[in-house]
Amino acid sequence: MVDMNNLMKQAQAMKEKMEQAQKELSSREYEGESGGGLISITLTGEGEMKSIKIDPSLCNKDEIDMLEDLVITAFKNAKHKLDEDKKNSVSGLLPPGMKMPF
Repeated sequence: MVDMNNLMKQAQAMKEKMEQAQKELSSREYEGESGGGLISITLTGEGEMKSIKIDPSLCNKDEIDMLEDLVITAFKNAKHKLDEDKKNSVSGLLPPGMKMPF
C-alpha cells in the first residue's frame, strides 16, 4: 500500500526544489555573440534581452542586413545557452526516467 502522506511530502519537496532552481535561473545572465565578438547580447534568466553591444566597425549603412543577421544570431546563441541551462538544472531534480515537457 502506498503511503500517501510520504508521497505528498516527496511531491512538496520536489516542488520546492524546482521553484528554487527556477529562481536561481531567473537571476542569471546569458551572453551570446556572433561575428567573432562583433555583436554580443545579454539575456536575463527569463529570456529577456538586457543589453546589446555592436562593434562600431559594423555601423556601415551598406551592411545593415548583415548587422541585423548578426544580432539575430547572437540572440539565438544566448537563448540556446539559457534553454540548455534550464534543461540541465531541472532534469537533476526529477526521479529517474521522468522528463519535463521543455
